[in-house]
Amino acid sequence: MIDTHAHLYSEEFDADRDSVIKRAVESGVTRLVIPSTDVNDFDAMMKLCSDYPETCLPAAGLHPVSVGRDYEDQLAFFEKQLAANRFAAVGEIGIDCYWSVDYIDAQRDAFERQVKLAAQHSLPVIIHARDSFAEIFSILDRIHSADTKGVFHGFSGTREDYLKIKEYGTFKIGIGGVITFKNSKLPQVVDIIPVTDMMLETDAPYLTPHPCRGKRNESSYIPLIARKIAELKNIGMEEIDRITSENAVTLFGITGAL
Repeated sequence: MIDTHAHLYSEEFDADRDSVIKRAVESGVTRLVIPSTDVNDFDAMMKLCSDYPETCLPAAGLHPVSVGRDYEDQLAFFEKQLAANRFAAVGEIGIDCYWSVDYIDAQRDAFERQVKLAAQHSLPVIIHARDSFAEIFSILDRIHSADTKGVFHGFSGTREDYLKIKEYGTFKIGIGGVITFKNSKLPQVVDIIPVTDMMLETDAPYLTPHPCRGKRNESSYIPLIARKIAELKNIGMEEIDRITSENAVTLFGITGAL
């Protein structure tokens, strides 16, 4: 299995990072996509991927919540890094209208520029969309091209949001721990999403799946998410693993044996 979104460089893992990755591999999660959020965590992300080159794949991008007065400088930094290093994706990028809209115009600008930058480098984007699907669709309607591809990470949208994403034809849907929450509406949406459009993710250390809620999330919990999807789709776990892994391999250009 592949965890397509985990922030294992964060300080929550400083005490036992090696053990966390070992547990992931032992649980069958053999590849992890590790997105940055801003210039402050970039070095830690790169070190993690350097320490575990057979397991962790880096992604570089400016998270919308990190967009502020210095966003132009941060974008210049990531543009330079993308030209100099190999990455699995540009991300985590997007628009967030939940935490703050103080820099909403800058968020829009940063998102559009990073989508275009990803296309220039033939890379997928990892999109963060929180209370912002309309904003993101407005931009994608204008700039989306055959070179634009990626994943809507931590999907929590409606059936209508999924159908709109489907119109673009080049995006996958990242399904995480929310699918296991007792009061989640996501199972009703997943009902119309084929597994061929899905990828598995944790967003570790956040959004821990049931029955481990209240604990720090980690990549070894991916099977809990896969099991819930298998239950909802009435498909075997092996098939969920095979299809979602194939989706991730194709999107992120993952090489080597899984």
